[in-house]
Amino acid sequence: MKKHFSHINKKNQPKMVNVGDKKVTKRKATAKAVMFLGEEIIAYFENKELTTKKGPVFQTAIIAGIQAVKKTSELIPMCHPLLISGVDIDINVIDIEHIEILCTVSIEGKTGVEMEALTGANIAALTVYDMCKAISQKMVIKEVKLVEKSGGKSDIKNE
Repeated sequence: MKKHFSHINKKNQPKMVNVGDKKVTKRKATAKAVMFLGEEIIAYFENKELTTKKGPVFQTAIIAGIQAVKKTSELIPMCHPLLISGVDIDINVIDIEHIEILCTVSIEGKTGVEMEALTGANIAALTVYDMCKAISQKMVIKEVKLVEKSGGKSDIKNE
């Protein structure tokens, strides 16, 4: 059986899904971005933070990621504006060349927050890039993926 796209109507035109009849449930999603910074940039970190002329890199990236979560519906056409309950972004150096950004978004609502979590992780990574590009432009956002989702029709856990 072939699945259909929920954002396409019977005339094969785009539509926004009607969530009016869905029940309000607790929903949560976590997205992860893995980023190559390289040894040159990682060497500048002290006490799990790097401060550049633009300010503290991780703190600024976290704030940018939170702002992005709140603006997801303005960036992605079929996303519903949501009243977000919480956003938690954690950035860690995972080895001598890489960092990991985890963005967890929670809500009590009628639709999921996967896109918000993915947007937050992406924008946090882009902010790290922006703040470190004076040191090196060899950085790579290697992977952004949904790690976990709960609530709604199904729970998902990707490794």
